[in-house]
Order: sequence, then C-alpha cells, then structure tokens
Amino acid sequence: MDKHKGYDRAYQESMNDPEAFWLDAATSVEWDVPPARAWTEGAGWFAGAMLNTCHNAVDRHVAAGNGARAAVIYESPVTGQARTYSYVELRDQVAVTAGMLAKLGVVKGDRVVIYMPMIPETLFAMLACARLGAIHSVVFGGFAAPELAKRIDDAQPKVVLTASCGIEGQKVLPYKPLVDHALEIAGHKVDHVILWQRPQAQAELIAPRDLDWAEQVAVAEPAGCVPVAATDPLYILYTSGTTGTPKGVVRDNGGHAVALCWSMANIYGAKPGEVFWAASDVGWVVGHSYIVYAPLLAGCTTVLFEGKPVGTPDAGTFWRTIAAHDVDIFFTAPTAIRAIRKEDPEGRFISEIGTGKLRAMFLAGERADPETIHWAEDQLDMPVIDHWWQTELGWAGLATCFGLGDTRRKAGSAGFPVPGYRFEILDENGHSVPNGQSGSVTVKLPLAPGNYASLWNNPAGYAKAFETFEGYYETGDAGHIDADGFVNIMGRTDDIINVAGHRLSTGQMEQIVATHPAVAEGAVIGVDDVLKGMIPMAFVVLKAGQSGHAAMEKEIVALVRDELGPVAALKQVHVVDALPKTRSGKILRATLRKIANGEDVATPPTIENPDVLRQIRELFPVAA
Repeated sequence: MDKHKGYDRAYQESMNDPEAFWLDAATSVEWDVPPARAWTEGAGWFAGAMLNTCHNAVDRHVAAGNGARAAVIYESPVTGQARTYSYVELRDQVAVTAGMLAKLGVVKGDRVVIYMPMIPETLFAMLACARLGAIHSVVFGGFAAPELAKRIDDAQPKVVLTASCGIEGQKVLPYKPLVDHALEIAGHKVDHVILWQRPQAQAELIAPRDLDWAEQVAVAEPAGCVPVAATDPLYILYTSGTTGTPKGVVRDNGGHAVALCWSMANIYGAKPGEVFWAASDVGWVVGHSYIVYAPLLAGCTTVLFEGKPVGTPDAGTFWRTIAAHDVDIFFTAPTAIRAIRKEDPEGRFISEIGTGKLRAMFLAGERADPETIHWAEDQLDMPVIDHWWQTELGWAGLATCFGLGDTRRKAGSAGFPVPGYRFEILDENGHSVPNGQSGSVTVKLPLAPGNYASLWNNPAGYAKAFETFEGYYETGDAGHIDADGFVNIMGRTDDIINVAGHRLSTGQMEQIVATHPAVAEGAVIGVDDVLKGMIPMAFVVLKAGQSGHAAMEKEIVALVRDELGPVAALKQVHVVDALPKTRSGKILRATLRKIANGEDVATPPTIENPDVLRQIRELFPVAA
C-alpha cells in the first residue's frame, strides 16, 4: 500500500496549492525571465516569464557538459539506415536549419508548415522553428492535398518544409505532388517550399518558389535562440473537429516545457541519460510531446523510428530496436501491440530477442482492451501501463504515475488523475455522478500547464469546449470512475472515432460520401475492430435508377481516400434501401453501430421505418 504514497502526496499538493506545486516544477526549466507566478487568470501559465524551448531541449545540455551524450537515435528499418546524434551534433544541425529559415525571412511569430516523414531533418526543423520563436505546424505525411490545403489556409505559413517522399512499409509515397496540389488549391500563397531530397524518390523543384534543403543548409549561418514569452505559441497542431473542419490546437512555450519535464520524471520514471522511445509519428501529438520535446527537455535520448510494428521486416522489429539501443521506457499504441500479437501470438520474437533494459511499457492513443494488456504483461514480464490524453491536453491527464512509485493498474482503465488535473464525471445536467455510473468525462478549470489555451483563428471553437458544463472542460469522452478510484474511458460522445490512434470524424466522412453523384444519403459510423480498435463503416442509399453496387462501393472508398488520404481507413460501404430513422428524421446511428458490432438489438420504439432494419441485420450475424 505504501508504494503509491508518492503519487498521493504529489496529487494532494497539486490540488491544495497548485501555485507552489507548479512554481516548484518550473525550476526544472531554464528561464530568461523566471516566472513570478504560476497561474494568472486571463493570462495563462507563467505569464510574464520568458524562455526558449529549443535552448531548454538542446543547448542547455551542451552547456552543462553533456554535449557528448546521445540525443537522437534514428532507426529506419524501411531504408536500412541508422544514425545517432549527440547533443552537440543536434545543436549544430538545428542551428543551421534555423539559420536557413532566418535567411528566408522567418522570424518570431511566423508560421512554418512541416510536411515530412520520420527522418532527422523533421526533428531539426521543429526545433529550428522553436529556436527562432517561429510557430511550426506539422502535418502528417499521410494526409491528402485537400486536407493539407486547409491547414495551409488556416495557419498561413511563410514557408513549407517537405521531403521528396515518405515510406510506408514497402511503398514509396511521393510527397511533392501532394504539396504542389495543395498549394494550387489553397488560397494562401507561401514564399518558399524547401525540399529534402531522399534517394528513394527525386522531386522536381519549381523555381523560384522551391529550394533544395541540402543546398540551403550548406550555406546557412547558425542561428541563436530567441527568447519568447511563456504564453507565446510554440506550435499549432491540427486535430479532427466534429464539423469536419480541422481544429488548430495551440500549445504555449512555458507551460508545455514545465509539464513535459515534470511528466518524464514523475509519470514515466525516465532519468537524464536514459533512452526513451515513443513509437509514434511526429504528425501526431504523441510525436510532438514524446519523440521531440519531452525526452530532450529531460536530457534523455529519444528514438526516432521510421517503420511499422510488423512487416519492417517482421513482428520482432520493436523488440530488436529496444534491445539494440538499450531502451529504458517504451511508449506505443495498443494497435501496434495487437498487430504484433496477431503475427506472433506465442511471443517467440520476445523470447528470442529479449527486451534488454526495458522496465515499463506505456500505451495510449486509444483504449487498450484488457486482453491486449494481459498478453503484453505475460510476454514482457513488466508493467504495461495504459494512460489517456488528447491532442488538446498535450500530455497525460490519466495515468499510473510510475515515476512516483505507483504501480497500481487495472486492465481496461486509464489509471488515476495525474497531479494537476481534477476529473469529474458529470450527468447531462452538470451534476457529479456516483462512482460506477457513466457520464461525460470533464476536467475542472483551470486546465493544467501544457494543455491548450486556444484554437488558431477559432476562439468560438475553443469556447465551445467549455460551454456545456460551466467551469469544466468537456473532453468529448464518456466514462466512469470505479469504486477503487480508477477512471475508465469508454468512448466518444460525439462523431469522432479513434482508428489505430488516429482521430477521425465520421461526420466529415459523411460529407465526402454525400458528394458522390449517385448517393442520395448516407451515414458513417465507427464499429469495433479487433486490430485497430475502431474502423469507419458507411451505409448509403442510392438515387433512383442507380445500379452496380459493387463498383459504387469501390468509388465511395476511393472518394474518401482521395479527400482524406490513406489514414481515413474507410473500406466497408454497404448499399441499403433506406437508413433507419426516428419519426423526426434523425438517423439511428447508435442502432446501426450495435447491429454492425453483431449485437442483438431490439427495434427502437421511435423508429419511423422498422422494416429497413431487417435488411441491415441480414448483413451482420449476431454475436453468440
């Protein structure tokens, strides 16, 4: 029972005197102007203080005599490349990348869009923007041109940084045609596109807009760190919105640096000089927080991995990487472990390769089902810790704080509130519900340091997250707290679904499906999937006189893929005679979801057209 006293003490301190708690946490950061206060209502965290995030992540470790320590391990099984960068080498690479941007006129407050694969130059670019006080917006390389164009129009960057290609498994994906198309359809015009040529694909440059990255860096002068206000934006990261319009989550510099430093020691238990690997992508919030910023802020070594859990080359690649690089703490998505389990159910690769120095594995990005947790713990013989957070939060809100000595965990739960977060489960009237009862998962204001403070160009969208329950942030998730205090996140309360850790809007997919000339109406739902957690599924009603269902289904899949990119993952389309609706005309999506999941569903009393359910039920056998 004593093992979690460190957590209990920290949590109570963060609740009883958050000002003292976070000012103490802020001493782990080097400030140009130290904070006099932690939270200021209306101004944010550490208002009035100044710092530079890149200095804290890179330069200060060199100044402290740790320049020879490994900062970044680049491991690319898809290309066969591997390289380690020391903190001195990282500083030098970031400084000249910043110098390249500065020479092109990028200054504090300017935006830079980064559309890059998992290569070291991507990490250099992000830190270079932070060095100059510029605001980076990384767009995942799997997004299609229309989605990239939306983000360019919203962020209005001065420069776009890209590469000639990304590599997905065995496939080379040229990026430049997507960037060119995005810039053609975007209203905003950028000054320059800077392109890193990879040997797997050469891209054509369009003069004078496009510039060769390697040539520009070769003649650039190193740039120094520019101090910025703690409340100034560090980056914009776009996440799916319920309207289909991306939400530009804005992360500040000061609260972000303090929170991430605190999390490395206290949640993950990672010490300076240790190796931390988050097997994610820098296009997602996990990649921002735990590939690029947190490990480096904490003086750890971070692993930048360009590959997949299976197929590059096999289901042993994670364990091989962990053993080869002495990884101490590992963080991945439940989908990755499910994929490995599917390929290697007996855990032979784990037995053969081992896990080296690894002492804990963390999971996040989607709910980790108990079966996956149990399998991983049995195979790895170490704590496997599920924890929960969102792009909006930027770091974990629910976890087992391993670094505080807590090892309590319950499969299916995301753990306990992290110090700094006050969670409450509320009913539709805003009242707290008893333990065990489900409701809306909310966080009492103010949000913790490192959480988002605005949406880019969208104050109304930001305010909406706080309107339903006065004084609370509405997470959009439903869940409950059990009798032991564990918080269980059970699913979304809106149209956002989580596909292998990627947040996707079914509402946005419905809008795209509706543009097909043969479609009269449609509904897209999220259904359970053994491997990915959830997948989208579409039901469409065709206009009169339309035929050729199989061809139509393929066209609709292609339509969504073209608009959103391969990350959309819509592969199942069912043509039906009609959609089940209430008498008021509302589509019964929850009923569709249950039927598609093989549940035996009674005909809802509010249904206007009960006969249509018969046809839909025939598509899906009821689970035994």
